[in-house]
Amino acid sequence: MREAFQTKARRFPKQWEDCSPEWMTSVIANHHPGAQVQDVTVIGRDDGTNRRARLGLTYASGSGPPTVFLKASDAAHRLVHLRNGNLFGEARLFATRVPLAVEHPLAYRAIVRRAHMDFLIVMEDLTHRGADPRDATRPMTVDQVARGLRGLASLHNQYRGLSGKTHPKLGWVKTWKPTEGWQVGLKKRIPTGLERGAAELPEEVTKRSAEEIVRIWAQYVTTLSRGPMTLLHGDAHIGNTYVLPDDNVGFLDWQVVRRGEWSQDVGYFLISALKEDDRRSSEADLVEEYRKALDGPSDQIPSASEAWLRYRATPAYGLAIWLSTLGTDGWQPREVSMVLAQRYASAFVELETMSALEALDA
Repeated sequence: MREAFQTKARRFPKQWEDCSPEWMTSVIANHHPGAQVQDVTVIGRDDGTNRRARLGLTYASGSGPPTVFLKASDAAHRLVHLRNGNLFGEARLFATRVPLAVEHPLAYRAIVRRAHMDFLIVMEDLTHRGADPRDATRPMTVDQVARGLRGLASLHNQYRGLSGKTHPKLGWVKTWKPTEGWQVGLKKRIPTGLERGAAELPEEVTKRSAEEIVRIWAQYVTTLSRGPMTLLHGDAHIGNTYVLPDDNVGFLDWQVVRRGEWSQDVGYFLISALKEDDRRSSEADLVEEYRKALDGPSDQIPSASEAWLRYRATPAYGLAIWLSTLGTDGWQPREVSMVLAQRYASAFVELETMSALEALDA
């Protein structure tokens, strides 16, 4: 743990080209003992809200992965992630090496440098397992979503009752709260999102102001600290998922990891991952699929009616997030943001999210 959080600056590559064979040998050593990296080559990079790169490795002796995937903070977006409490979440999670009972990438090393507002994660290159990354333009089948929900249920089962006392290594994980940092960004960008989506979104949504949509978002997020606590992925929309050849579903990008009530992961994933017709015809069965995958004392498992009520409230979260993202330039492709804003907006209306929120607050 000391090395993961206090790695000396000289051992922290500032540029992808600084990843030396000696450093990379130390990174993969726990999983590939005896492997000696001979050469490291940058074979691809994709710098957006975070910096990302794929590095090719050759070996002087032993064997290891032919490529690895790296992720680090981007200077232009650090303050936004810091304001929202997300900057170090994924790196800290992987640095703890706690087990996660849901399909996710293997992390070889995770480093946090708080003073520099930076982090670095070296992960497996999922292409070697045939992973198929998804986004909103390539929705999942109902069966694939069911598999993803069962995976999330396993994670939520694993960390039911999460607190600093029950799981000391995760004592730093924040409880979901509608912080001012989040609300500032949403209020700034949702007006542009509403303008851009005006012709495509239902009137029930477009008639509302940005301030009202943020208030609804905050109302929902507040409910996440009331129910049984567990470990949440926190950002489980389809763009942070992949499908393996056996149709198992994995979850990427754990920066928004939170402590909270289960519904946010379930609704945010389910609504984003399906075409609207598939969502309408299957969502009730899928919520029940998730509920039946939960285990533990009966008083900690939601009833079918309670699970459905909590699910109905979840579009309040995705609607605000994707209207905000639609109002940005460069955070996500415009097509992706529009599709997700439409999916959450339709669900918001059809599931009568406002009445569900009122019932939860009663």
